[in-house]
Amino acid sequence: MTLRFSVLASGSTGNAFYIESDQTKLLVDAGLSGKKMDRLFSEIHVNPSELSGILVTHEHSDHIKGLGIIARKYNLPIYANERTWNAMDGMIGKLTPDQKFHFGVEEVKTFGDIDVESFGVSHDAADPMFFTFHKDGKKVALVTDLGYVSDRIKKTVEHADAYVFEANHDVSMLRMGRYPWSVKRRILGDSGHVSNEDCGLALCDIIGNETERIYLAHLSQDNNMKDLAQMSVQSILQERGITTDLIVTDPNSPTPIYDVS
Repeated sequence: MTLRFSVLASGSTGNAFYIESDQTKLLVDAGLSGKKMDRLFSEIHVNPSELSGILVTHEHSDHIKGLGIIARKYNLPIYANERTWNAMDGMIGKLTPDQKFHFGVEEVKTFGDIDVESFGVSHDAADPMFFTFHKDGKKVALVTDLGYVSDRIKKTVEHADAYVFEANHDVSMLRMGRYPWSVKRRILGDSGHVSNEDCGLALCDIIGNETERIYLAHLSQDNNMKDLAQMSVQSILQERGITTDLIVTDPNSPTPIYDVS
């Protein structure tokens, strides 16, 4: 077994990602209540007490809502960069000093037999970052919550075996929707979220022959639909002759554990 993972939950209401190997079990973000996090873990038959740690991408509530609760309940270490730690102060409750660890941007940390590489993204948070996971020549990339996909990010995440990639909104739905213009401008801006179309175009630049599967993630409840996201991204990929498996994630239920082998 190389890497196995499940998108526990993904969307504007809460996000959590689980990845494991023979030796290591990692959670990225805990953006749902402690009770919901426990339910999601039970659905994929994983005991949270066996986690090696929790990695944090940024301090927005849909990524850290249950972070303190889960960490205290199972006595888990948390890894975040310095500015994110400062931004989370007062948001996640008290932790013991031996639960707080630093994981900088553009850094590689090894957890057991998994190498985790962090990279910065453009998003309206203190110092947001996401991750690629490496083991035995296999690579899984987690890329959401960014206003645009820079050339630097493309280089970091290219040729992964699997992607969890943001397809947040349909631009027309967002423009015509009920959000105030200030919020629309934020989402559409360089520090907002990636649209279905931009997701598809970015994937065309980074997918390699190794890429087996793509998970569309962080769909907006108000400005997107699962079928629309899948159709939009698929049509762009098909225009380039790309036929990789495309799966849409859910805000309330985990994807079955997928074995990257």
